[in-house]
Order: sequence, then structure tokens, then C-alpha cells
Amino acid sequence: MLIYNPVAGRYPSRLLTERAAHILQKNGWRVWIETTHSGEHIAQLARQAVEDDMDALVVVGGDGSLNRALPALLGKRTALGVLPAGTANVWAQELSLPGLTWTRLMALEESAHRLFQAQIRAVDVGLCNGIPFLLWAGVGLDAFIVHRIEPRKPWEKNLALAHYAAKAVWQATIWHGMNLHVRTDSEQLSGQFTLAVVSNIRLYAGGLARLSPYALMDDGIMDLWLFEGSSLEDTVKQAWNLWSGRHVHSERVQCIPFKRITLESDSPLFVQLDGEPERGNGSITIEVLTGVLRILVPDGTPSTLFQKPAFTMIGK
Repeated sequence: MLIYNPVAGRYPSRLLTERAAHILQKNGWRVWIETTHSGEHIAQLARQAVEDDMDALVVVGGDGSLNRALPALLGKRTALGVLPAGTANVWAQELSLPGLTWTRLMALEESAHRLFQAQIRAVDVGLCNGIPFLLWAGVGLDAFIVHRIEPRKPWEKNLALAHYAAKAVWQATIWHGMNLHVRTDSEQLSGQFTLAVVSNIRLYAGGLARLSPYALMDDGIMDLWLFEGSSLEDTVKQAWNLWSGRHVHSERVQCIPFKRITLESDSPLFVQLDGEPERGNGSITIEVLTGVLRILVPDGTPSTLFQKPAFTMIGK
């Protein structure tokens, strides 16, 4: 099943979706195309794909649409795939799939050519206060911004990175960090942080930054990155560290690998999951669910993203 989100991303892609589906059909796939009209409808279609015992549910959209399909697929045989047509498409970038742009209108067809030869792998998923996420769970400045810019209007998505950057600069002027108490099974720490991000993948911030350069998607572990700070100057310095990759060696940045972690604060926490705003409170518990999601890994995806071998090729 290909599910097409007409409001995802910056480009009208219905015709491009049909062309991509035709490529899959020519290579032996039986394909159904369903148009979605809301996040709940995406979730409903994902449940239907599982009930119909389909090999794969392929989301033609972005990271937010993938997140909505996620809950129905946990622990199921149906694999999750993507044809990137969203705004940032960070999950697709991680898999080395080309994004859809005005100068690359054949991107969905390029991705379809690589998808029909996909391997199936089992990857980890995070659970934040009972809500699953595939890419990240963030508290702090990034979540603060997400809560203020989502949902975006179509014209705003055409200026996605510029719009996000402008909002980030503006919100940074009023952001003074957050006090956090962090507790894992083996350690505890407290401090004032401008940003805290749990990452299951390597890329971050629209794919422009390599937050967790050694992350594996199937090792049963996720990384919590803590960026110290409480002022605009701290935020600017930490942003530069992140974009330049210097955060990995910074004394003011900590990385904590974990399987289960609790974040507590004296004030309510803003939360983003896979770039989507979620309600938070003063306490957040995140645990790693090991190997609970099957995904389609396109031909050409770096094998260094994984620790375990693939199951098989799709349809084999």
C-alpha cells in the first residue's frame, strides 16, 4: 500500500506518486494507492495494511507522516517504507534517498527504482511516555520552536529551512534553557541545558547536522545528547558546535547511551517527537524497544547504519 499525503511537503506529488507506483508495478509489486487526509487517517490506513497482511506500507511524504503510521506497525510483519515527498525528509536522507525538489522532480521515481530491491531490516523504536518515535525525542529549544511553527501552511514549507532558522533565532532570544534531572539505570546528573535530544539516527536539524555520528538503528541503544547553557550566547555557541560537528568533543556537551532514561524538570517540558509537537509535563520517561519495526532499506543505503544482518529482499 502506498499512502499519499497531499499536504505533505512543498510540491504537489499525486502524479509523481502514480509514476513511482508504476515503476514498482513493472517490477512485480502489486500496489494500492490511498490518499490520506489527516494524521489519524494515516494511522487507520497503517492498521488496515497490517490487518490485510501486506508486505509493506510505503509512505509518500515526510517524517511526520511516517510517525503517524508507526504505532500500528510495531511488532508486525508489515514493513515501513518511504518515498520522500515531505519538507525535510530526514529519515529518507538517512537511507540516502533523494528528496523531491523543483530541480529534481524525478526523485520519487529514482527512489522507487531503489525501493523495489529493498532489504527488510528490524530497527529500534523509542517510546516517550508511551508514544513511539523513530528518529528523535527532543526537549528544549528545538521542541519550543516546533510547538510554535507547526502546523505550517503550504507557502511556509516552500521556505522550510529559512523559516525554521528565522524562528530559531527569534525564539533563542527569549529561551533561557531548562533545568533537567537525568536518571538512567547506572547514573544520575543534573544541570541547566539549552537542548536535550534523544536520537535513534545520525542526522538532525533537517539533515544539516550529524548529531549522533556513530548511531546504529538496531543495537537496542539510543543516545541522549545534552547541550549545557542558559543564555542566548550559550545557544548560539552550541548551535555552531552542532552544525560544525564540534559538539562531539565539547566539554559542554554530554552523550549518554541508554536503554531507559527519565528526564525531570521543575517546569513543564516542551517535547517534539520526530519533529512533531507533543504534550509534555515535568517528567518524561523514554525506553528503547529493540527490533520492533520492520523497515524497507533501499538499495544503496550504507550498511554501517546497522549492526545486524537483513532478513531478506522484499517479496522473497
